[in-house]
Amino acid sequence: MKYLPSVYSFLKKETVLCIAGILAFLSAFFVPPSAEYLSYPDYRVLALLFSLMLVVAGLQSIGVFKYLGNLLLKKAASTRQLALLLTALCFFSSMFITNDVALITFVPFAVMVLTMSGQDGLLIPVIVLQTIAANLGSMLTPVGNPQNLYLYSAYSLSMGSFLSHMLPLAALSALLLCLCVLLLKREPLTPLLPGSPETHASGTAPMPQDTKLHSPEKLAVWLLLFLVCLLCVARVLTWPVMLALVTGSVFFLNRSLFKKVDYFLLLTFVFFFLFIGNMERIPLIADFLRTFIRGRELLLGVLFSQGISNVPAAILLSGFTDAARPLLYGVNIGGLGTLVASLASLISYRLYGAEKGAAKGAYLKSFTYYNLFFLVILYGAALFLLR
Repeated sequence: MKYLPSVYSFLKKETVLCIAGILAFLSAFFVPPSAEYLSYPDYRVLALLFSLMLVVAGLQSIGVFKYLGNLLLKKAASTRQLALLLTALCFFSSMFITNDVALITFVPFAVMVLTMSGQDGLLIPVIVLQTIAANLGSMLTPVGNPQNLYLYSAYSLSMGSFLSHMLPLAALSALLLCLCVLLLKREPLTPLLPGSPETHASGTAPMPQDTKLHSPEKLAVWLLLFLVCLLCVARVLTWPVMLALVTGSVFFLNRSLFKKVDYFLLLTFVFFFLFIGNMERIPLIADFLRTFIRGRELLLGVLFSQGISNVPAAILLSGFTDAARPLLYGVNIGGLGTLVASLASLISYRLYGAEKGAAKGAYLKSFTYYNLFFLVILYGAALFLLR
């Protein structure tokens, strides 16, 4: 009985992993385990995810993201400019370091800056907009989020075609984010906390003190390893070469980074690969799913994401359709809506909820309002683009 709280906590935190594991386990009763199971996983995607997690963790470890954020925020002289910069940091950084890493990095950064400048009232709208920005900015590139990386590989898309598909929606998202920021209050920034760092001559917000770049000599190495990952994404390097270069380098640079990898996410991918691989070997089910999904990729991508999140939705639906573009739109737009539609959204919620005096009810209300606004407009735009 003493283990029940731990089990419950794990089930609550890793619900999608548990569902994927159960589906994979049940499917094995219909398709008994065999050597063919080894052909199910997309090893290239798994290797890329693993390597990108390591490299981004390495860049985080030397403080490069907060350092860049600090440089940008020095230019903020009003609450509106500050909100715009904090939102833009998530939007553009998520294109390269993934949406969840962008939020893990810049939401606490936003809390720190807004609190130090006495703008606690902006915490909820800014964090919500940061969350939406990370989810929508990440859709522009194959490395922006796990579902894009998977679909890019699964459908053998070229970089040019991928960017051309996603650019219109990403550009519209940027315009909508700017509009929402412009509707926020505009006040000059002044420090209210005793002992806060001095403001700049223009009256800009006080800057956090933990934004120095640690081990700048390692920056070139981490950027080179990131380039290695991008070359694999572009199919210039094979995934075994990339994996060897990245893991070997990390082993000598900072082996503690292996603990930073989200192994549960990788295992979730494996479980879904097993489940879908087995379903494809059952003709009756496979034919039904192909018929049901065909022509509904956009709608089902959005709907499935609301309940199981967009990464599992992308893996599940892709096994039964060849229509890459509407599915890309569906699972990326589908990251909007409910709190679980994109697991990155849960990161922001937990980070905000951990703050003293957090108004979780107000946060959820604001989150839902903004997300529905973006979801409706982007869904309509996607229908227009697919017409």
